[in-house]
Amino acid sequence: MTLVALTTGLALAVAGCGGGGDDKKSAESPSSAPSKDKDGGSQEPEQPSESKPVTTVQGNGISLTVTSAVRDEGGFLTVSGQVTNNRSGIWIGSEWRSDESELKKNGGSLAGASLVDSSGKKKYLVLRDTQGRCLCTKFERGIDQGDTIDWYAQFPAPPEDTAKVQLQLPTMPPASVALSGSE
Repeated sequence: MTLVALTTGLALAVAGCGGGGDDKKSAESPSSAPSKDKDGGSQEPEQPSESKPVTTVQGNGISLTVTSAVRDEGGFLTVSGQVTNNRSGIWIGSEWRSDESELKKNGGSLAGASLVDSSGKKKYLVLRDTQGRCLCTKFERGIDQGDTIDWYAQFPAPPEDTAKVQLQLPTMPPASVALSGSE
């Protein structure tokens, strides 16, 4: 009986010690890693949504809210927010895709988004990876009527002295967006 109790106690002690060792993995938040959707495909990590919108524009039954436009140390600018489908039926975002042939394979996405720096007289297009996929939200299954989802798009960062840009999306009015510094 004593041997069984000792063996059980030792087994529990060893099992309790097996969780450490990978500090990087434990420091990573679950929302920063790609997740699997219900069909088994990979999804972009969801961007945290802020409570106070920077700007909101509406057009064609779609409402786009920008909650942040943040420069990072690598020279990029990430713009994020929410999009709401106020239309009847599913909205897939196909009118927001880019006219560039390389980016057309992104389907419904924010690949057609651009930032215009009026003071610097420059237009910034959505960044893409080495396979031509935009660094932006893709609306793979569309957005159901009445639903709101988080979105993001990454651009080259305008110069530090640029405080405001216009976010432009096909079929939507331009949105004036104030930029914030590095996080």
